Amino acid sequence: MSRSWRKGSTRRWRKLRAKVLASNAMENKGRCTLQIPGVCTTTATCVHHTRGKAYGDDPRYLAAACEPCNLHVGDPTRHSPPPQPRSRW
Repeated sequence: MSRSWRKGSTRRWRKLRAKVLASNAMENKGRCTLQIPGVCTTTATCVHHTRGKAYGDDPRYLAAACEPCNLHVGDPTRHSPPPQPRSRW
């Protein structure tokens, strides 16, 4: 068993991850869907939570990504600034 799996990966997550990567292999020929310039290695090996883990493991919010892109983006909820008022009444 991989050491990373002992840190919280479950059988359910591993199956879902494999399903997302397999779906991506058919749709995008296994390429990273994030494709961050200067970072991307093009081969999707990870699954990225596009809206953060607060949305759970819903396949609608998962995307196949290469490891460098996944690590570069990190948790998407940390990077979104809070809403700011744009006009004064």
